Amino acid sequence: MARYDLAGKVALVTGAARGIGFATAGRLISRGASVVIVDLDQEACARAAAQLHDSRALGLAGDVTDRAAMQRVVAAAVERFGGLDVVVANAGVASRVATFRATSSESFERVLDVNLMGVCRTVDAALPEIVRRRGHVVVISSIYAFTNGVGAVPYAMSKAAVEQFGRALRLELAPHGASASVAYFGFIDTEMVHRAIDRDPLANEMLAMFPKPLHKRLAPATAGEAIVRGIERRRPRIMRPRRWVLMSVLRGVLNPLTDARAERDENALRLLREIDGRAGEDQPLTA
Repeated sequence: MARYDLAGKVALVTGAARGIGFATAGRLISRGASVVIVDLDQEACARAAAQLHDSRALGLAGDVTDRAAMQRVVAAAVERFGGLDVVVANAGVASRVATFRATSSESFERVLDVNLMGVCRTVDAALPEIVRRRGHVVVISSIYAFTNGVGAVPYAMSKAAVEQFGRALRLELAPHGASASVAYFGFIDTEMVHRAIDRDPLANEMLAMFPKPLHKRLAPATAGEAIVRGIERRRPRIMRPRRWVLMSVLRGVLNPLTDARAERDENALRLLREIDGRAGEDQPLTA
């Protein structure tokens, strides 16, 4: 597809009061787009919008788990800016590291509701405008879509499902002249990562099981720029750090080998016994 010029376009980004969403909104503004910043807290949304632009940024509170709320923010975007060309379904949460057996049903279902159904509700509300204006959708998956999600089962499940949603959506939009990208990120230096990994000793041990070259963290600005470049080129996949590309391509070969190795690794089994003991503990979600 030809380059997609963002000047004059209208974008909606969820989870945009901070982190990757805020960085993406900033990059869209820099390309000449108008942006609707959606997050849970109205004050935070308004503050983020004010930081980005005095007229081309609008902050609106909206919960992606509430279909009516997402319909309202899309309607508000159309009313304010005249239409909607791009949607970035970025809002997400993570649960504390625990085995499936030790994860509370409330935490498990909440992660899936936000990370998977929240993405679907966001896209569903925006899709009539995206089709009408031949626009673009970005759904945020993760490297957990193609690596073993042990210790983070609901998060990995949601991201694998989002990958499949985005792939199918791209083909479904093609006859309408619209398009979609799936974005996969490794470890981005966000508050979610700080709370879910850095402040949890067992999560740090789980991370140590990844090869060291894959530990690299990127700034949210790098992720935001990658998303916007992906939109401009209507790319099917956006992946950062790029070193994860090989893991994705070789997933069918590497996954069975790494899974089998982990089953025999005494340190991995010891760690799993520890996180399996977290049943009944407080399990706050991180966003």
